[in-house]
Parts: sequence; C-alpha cells; structure tokens
Amino acid sequence: MKPIARIRTDFNEKFGIPRQSGRVPQLVGRVVFEPEYRHPDALRGIDGFSHLWLIFDFSEAHRDTWSATVRPPRLGGNERIGVFATRSPFRPNPIGLSCVRFLGVEHTETEGDVLLVGGADLLDNTPIYDIKPYLPYADCHPEAVGGFADSAVVRHLQVNVPESLLACIPENKRDALIACLAEDPRPSYQDDPTRIYHMRFADRDVHFTVSDSTATVVRIDV
Repeated sequence: MKPIARIRTDFNEKFGIPRQSGRVPQLVGRVVFEPEYRHPDALRGIDGFSHLWLIFDFSEAHRDTWSATVRPPRLGGNERIGVFATRSPFRPNPIGLSCVRFLGVEHTETEGDVLLVGGADLLDNTPIYDIKPYLPYADCHPEAVGGFADSAVVRHLQVNVPESLLACIPENKRDALIACLAEDPRPSYQDDPTRIYHMRFADRDVHFTVSDSTATVVRIDV
C-alpha cells in the first residue's frame, strides 16, 4: 500500500489531539491528495455523504517489535489490556480508522481538489491510505457495547483564556482550541495543579495549567 493523500491539521505534536474523532467538531482538516490521485472523477458522488472514514498510518508510532498488551490512557495508564481490544497506535500494523464529517471540496490550482473534513483526530501530515463513505445503515449500531471505554471516566474542563492571549490565536481557530482544552488532554493519571502543560496548536505553543477542573492558559508563544 502507499498513501493516496495526507491530512493537514493544526496539530504538529501528538499531545492535545482529541482521543477520538468527532469529539471536537470545530477542528477542520484538509485532505490533500498525492499528485497521482488528484483526479476529479475519483470524488464523483462524494458530496452525497455527510461523513467519511479515513484509513490512515500511525506514522509516528512505527516500531520494529510489538506488544500483546498496552496501557490505555482511559484506564489511567496503569492497567494492561490486549492490543486488539484497544485503539492504541502501537499495533503490529500501525493502521488507524477515523470517522470525520465531510464539509466539502476545495478547488485549488496547486493541490487539485482538497477534501475539507471536521472533527479529525489526526496529526498534521498523517498519510491517508484510503477514504470510504460512512453508511448510517451499516456503520451505526445503537445497541453496541463499548467494553472498558464505557466505564472509563471522561473528564471535561472549564477553560479560561485571557483575552490578551486568545488574540494570539487566529480567530477562526479559537473555538477549536478551547474545545480541545476542554477535552482535558492530560494523561488520566496526572492531576498536579502546579504543572504547566505544553500543547502545540496552529503553529503556536500553548501553555496551560489545570486546577479544580479548570484549564487556564498562562502563555502562548507565536
């Protein structure tokens, strides 16, 4: 297999990326096709779908060996679970699956037709192996059971960003940043109110603390 495209997002580092796709719908990604696949006929009919599956390469998780068990962050990073019972990027084949909202096609002179997608949980420049339409009647199972993920505690934070710092973020990306911080990007086992966390977002370095269920941005470096 070889990549057919790469997705451009606001995440240059893994820390801060939402744990699942769709958690932060304000995030907008651009799926840029490789020159070989920039054929308008390949997208014929895609505008009839609201969501798409992206099959991608966990390009920053390649390893020569693999482990039968991993430590899911949702369980605090201490309990081991079988790798095939998790969505960990550290797998025998580092292949990921992400469901995104289809926002439209952007026609460009230099990159051809580019797909705009919402809610992507992918690192910038992630290779995409394939794109498939999401089919509600086939892909949605309301009766499904989510295993250990159903019982894991999901933390949501209030977010405090001083106006002077928020002005450092492009206006069309501010809501997405706040939503990402509200998802609490910290590992589940960390709860130190004195610790300053660093998150790379939209080519800015965002520094924040978390105390009493509130994330406070203390510095943004441009």
